[in-house]
Amino acid sequence: MAKDAKLKGYTLIEGFPGAGLVGPMANSYIIEKLDMDYIGHIECDAFPPIAAVHGGIPMFPVRIYKDDKYKLVVIISEFTIPTDVIYQLGNELINFVRKQGISMVVSIGGMPTPKPSGLAYGIATTKQLTEKLKSAKIAPISEGVVAGVSALLLANSLEFGIPVIDILVQVDPTVMDPEYAVVAIENVKKVINMNISVEELDKEAKLVEARVKDILKKARDSHESYKNAVDATGPSMYA
Repeated sequence: MAKDAKLKGYTLIEGFPGAGLVGPMANSYIIEKLDMDYIGHIECDAFPPIAAVHGGIPMFPVRIYKDDKYKLVVIISEFTIPTDVIYQLGNELINFVRKQGISMVVSIGGMPTPKPSGLAYGIATTKQLTEKLKSAKIAPISEGVVAGVSALLLANSLEFGIPVIDILVQVDPTVMDPEYAVVAIENVKKVINMNISVEELDKEAKLVEARVKDILKKARDSHESYKNAVDATGPSMYA
């Protein structure tokens, strides 16, 4: 991870691949449009052995970027995190947030539903953030289940005093629609300081969809051929 970055007071946006692939689409667009600076990556023995290539440049598939203007840190993953490493990754992120003095975490994800209506829902871990959701007219979730890395961040937020907001967009889990990312970004903008237009995301929808699908397919195929070779002693995390 980006151990030497000066990120005190920054907001972390995470959106690991999940239902509807909302997080990767939204975070990819945010990174591109804000021209964010690459500051580090995450490695793990249990990750598929791939390198993402963009513009002819090989990159680690799980990367960390920052923007000093809006004091943002964004994490993007170009493959689905293996189930057996989610707990470890979640703990590493919590340690990263605490060590860096990051002031808030915003998680972006999808809420599976048969007929998405373009709505977003929110979960907040403090009264202040709950009020912010209300002011932004983001419907709160009072009952339900959150899974994956976002769940670990939410569950550990009270113990470590980390303010967390989880933005969940209604999605059809069988469809990857860039409109989900539009809804996510528009709602994230209601709770943090980030001036970014989604107009180009609307225009580039098919290109964004094709690019993300291709990257994730290659990562999935690579992981299938590699997962049996993971050391029996368990994965280790590198930063």
